[in-house]
Amino acid sequence: MSHEQPGLAPRFQRIIPQDDDRERRVCDHCGFIDYENPRIIVGSVAIRDGRVLLCRRAIEPRKGYWTLPAGFMEKRESPAEGACREAWEEARAKLEIDQLLGVYSVPHIGHVQLIYRARLLDDPIAPGPESEEVGLFEFDRLPSTLAFPSVSWALQHYLETQDQTDFAPRSAPLSGLGPDTSGGVVGL
Repeated sequence: MSHEQPGLAPRFQRIIPQDDDRERRVCDHCGFIDYENPRIIVGSVAIRDGRVLLCRRAIEPRKGYWTLPAGFMEKRESPAEGACREAWEEARAKLEIDQLLGVYSVPHIGHVQLIYRARLLDDPIAPGPESEEVGLFEFDRLPSTLAFPSVSWALQHYLETQDQTDFAPRSAPLSGLGPDTSGGVVGL
């Protein structure tokens, strides 16, 4: 759209386009359909000496709660590269990716999460700009304030697969597919 033609600025309305089966945002002027697709989250269950790396969130949502290093995948990076980048951004941690641990679909917020098993390399860790603090935790001494159900799912799935070299990626429990009404924490 040209800034020289102010009358042609995009103006969207929600309608069901012809030959479609759901409501979409459609431009009144040109018919452009703004498909709203899920966002991809990438992260890791990063382990060193049997302890897992967790980050206390310095940003919303769930500020002050503990989470795995994870975030939105960027264009021009693979999911594994994104998981490594997120670990660096949130915990100044360097990883060696092992394999895909879980694929968690969270449709009510439009996210698909790809979480990897990873080895935390021997470099020191420190909070990045999105973390208040970072720590390595024994699995029997995890913080009680985990930020999201998918953190609990991934930690449980890590425990189930930690001694396996060949396994199918895990997924969210069927009971975890609707809107979260538990305050964001699903127990291990």
